Amino acid sequence: MQFKARNLRPIAEMVVGNKDHQWFQYRSSYYITRFFEECEMDFAHDGSSRVPWAEGVLAELLNDPQPAANQLPERFAIVLRTLMDKREAQDGDADRALALAALNVPLGREGYEGYYGEDGQFYIRHVETRTVSSPVNLYRPLTPVEAERRSLLIAYLDRCSEDELIEEVLLPMFRHLGYQRITSVGHKDKALEYGKDVWMRYKLPTEHVIYFGIQAKKGKLDSAGATKGTNANVSEIYQQVLMMLGHEVFDSDTNKKALVDHAFIVAGGEITKAARNWLGGVLNASQRSQIMFMDREHILNLYTAHRLELPRAAQPAKPTPWGEMEDDVPF
Repeated sequence: MQFKARNLRPIAEMVVGNKDHQWFQYRSSYYITRFFEECEMDFAHDGSSRVPWAEGVLAELLNDPQPAANQLPERFAIVLRTLMDKREAQDGDADRALALAALNVPLGREGYEGYYGEDGQFYIRHVETRTVSSPVNLYRPLTPVEAERRSLLIAYLDRCSEDELIEEVLLPMFRHLGYQRITSVGHKDKALEYGKDVWMRYKLPTEHVIYFGIQAKKGKLDSAGATKGTNANVSEIYQQVLMMLGHEVFDSDTNKKALVDHAFIVAGGEITKAARNWLGGVLNASQRSQIMFMDREHILNLYTAHRLELPRAAQPAKPTPWGEMEDDVPF
């Protein structure tokens, strides 16, 4: 991807520091090299004019592959995150609000914005889709705030219905991850027979389109002989998966029919190893490559790493103002 020159140059000036950007540290040649070492990148300043050199480096980083649609290249995001480290605050800008406002001017013209998360770290997101560009690690240690949000989502998954799992959890998550044309049961499209709870498409960087179907179950997915309670038997979705892969969906955006290329089997609980092995054993080799699994743990990791907003029913209740308490009786 590319930034316009009028947007890339101010960011380069912030990286090296100059009199026009007083909220950023001034860096001589030696400290410019140190800055990129801190970013774990092998760029050494060659003694030339600082701003053009930094602009060239940033342009090179923008040429890296994008991790996903509407995300900045990973190394470029790392540079911005290092630049906005709160420990680099300058006099008169202790919380880096002024530095953030300055950086968001060129970023905003490119459709992005920076912000500080609840953990105090700097992140960049796409304004229109809210897709976060900062590197995502699904398995990093959690902050106390993230652990609390994870617990709230677990409690919601324990009590939500299957429709709520789809509408309130899965659809927002897949939209955030860059999937398009996400359509679920009950929407006006109505082209969702043959065992598909949801279908959607994903556009590759080459402009090719892949279609996905989702078969979602609320509880645990196992290989027991019969369904028990909220547990679903994997054999019950076997025929649904076959029908999903063998029938077409109509994409009204392209006015064409297309086969589902891949299927997600999503469970709000655990998908046991026995269930995965059983389904893999009855599917032929080509079909096995089309099936992907996503259980509760994976959903929780994605919601935490991408800092997705919790469903409204999962969010903690706000304290009621004293004056609005139902039992507040005037003396």
